[in-house]
Amino acid sequence: MTNPDAIDDVSIGGESIRLGQFVKFAGLLDSGGTGKEAIVDGLVSVNGEVDRRRGRQLQLGDIVGFDGRSARVCP
Repeated sequence: MTNPDAIDDVSIGGESIRLGQFVKFAGLLDSGGTGKEAIVDGLVSVNGEVDRRRGRQLQLGDIVGFDGRSARVCP
C-alpha cells in the first residue's frame, strides 16, 4: 500500500519546465492531451492552488498534484 501523502521527487534536468510537460513527464497523466484537459478542467494543482495554465513555468521545489498524487520539481 502506498502512502497517499507521499510526494515523488521528479528530476527535470534543468531549472524550469511547463506544467503541461511536467504532468506527463512525472507520470501523473498518461498523455499530453489528457494533461491539457485535466489542467483546463481545474483538476491539477500547483503548490496547493488550482492552476489552469498548462504553459505555467514551474520552478524547482514546486509541487504538482493530481488525483491524490503529488510530484515535486527537482533539478
